[in-house]
Amino acid sequence: MSQYFDNDKNIKSEKRLIKFNFNNKEFSIYSDNGVFSKDRFDYGTRVLLSNIDIFKLRGNVLDLGCGLGVVGIILGTFNRNINIDMIDVNERAISLTKENLILNNVKADVFVSNVYDNVNKKYNCIITNPPIRAGKDVIRRFLFDGYDYLEDDGVIYFVMRKDHGVKSMIKELENKYMVNVIDKDKGFYVVELKKCR
Repeated sequence: MSQYFDNDKNIKSEKRLIKFNFNNKEFSIYSDNGVFSKDRFDYGTRVLLSNIDIFKLRGNVLDLGCGLGVVGIILGTFNRNINIDMIDVNERAISLTKENLILNNVKADVFVSNVYDNVNKKYNCIITNPPIRAGKDVIRRFLFDGYDYLEDDGVIYFVMRKDHGVKSMIKELENKYMVNVIDKDKGFYVVELKKCR
C-alpha cells in the first residue's frame, strides 16, 4: 500500500478543497489522495506552528516535507520578509503546493527533493513535521543532516509524538545540537534544535 511519502502516480486522483483557520485567518487549500493529511489541517502541524514566533523569522526558511504546503503558506501569509523554499519527495504534493501558493497569494520556491538531495543553500530556519511512517532512518536524515544546511545561528523546529520515540530521538540529537523542548500538547512535542558553533 502506498504512503504519502511515496511517489505513486497510480493513486486515483480525487482533488478537493479543504478549509481551515489559523491565527484568526481562514485558509483554503487543494488536497488529493496520496498526500499527507489529505482531509484536514494536521493537529501536529498546528501545534508546531502555534509554537513558532512566525513574525521573528528572518532570511531563508525551508519547509521540509511540505506536503500540501500548509507550513510555507502560513509562514508566508504572516511574514512577507522571509524567503521560503518548500520541498517534498511526493510530486503530487509539489504540484498541489504550487496551486495552493497561488490560491493563497504567497510566494515561495517549490521543488522535488528526497530530503536534502536537491538543496544547495543554507537556511536560517528549517521547519518540519517529519514523515514518521517513513521510518527512523528517514527521520534521522531530516533532523541530523539538516545541520549541514543551517547557517551558523540556524535552527530546526520539528514536531513528533511521544509514542513515536521523540524522547530517544531528543537524546540522540543532543550530541549534535542545543535542544529545547518548546511545548508538549496531547502527546506532541515541539522541539527546537539550535546549531552549535
